[in-house]
Amino acid sequence: MKSVLVVDDSSVSRRLLVNMLEVKGYTVAGQAIDGKEGFELYKKLKPDVVTMDITMPEMNGLESLKLIKEFDPDAKVIILSAAGQNEKRAEAEALGACEFVTKPYQNKDILSAIERC
Repeated sequence: MKSVLVVDDSSVSRRLLVNMLEVKGYTVAGQAIDGKEGFELYKKLKPDVVTMDITMPEMNGLESLKLIKEFDPDAKVIILSAAGQNEKRAEAEALGACEFVTKPYQNKDILSAIERC
């Protein structure tokens, strides 16, 4: 089963996502509270997939996505974005995101995105 790095500044969002992933049999390689920590953990853990929020302190998800893709062009990053941020979709795709999921999402949305990546 794939390993997943969860990057989100909301502890509630991280906990819900981690619980859902573990119940479905995925290995949660790690959790990060912002894009900077997410990038550092990606380099260290090299997970199969990353779920990345956009709006975070220190370094946002799109900046982190850019660094991750420069480090590993084959990285699979799923961008999670709050409703109303759809204009970020084109930027995320241009930076190499493999999927874009709008919050609030249903579990099947995340699971389908992971499988497509």
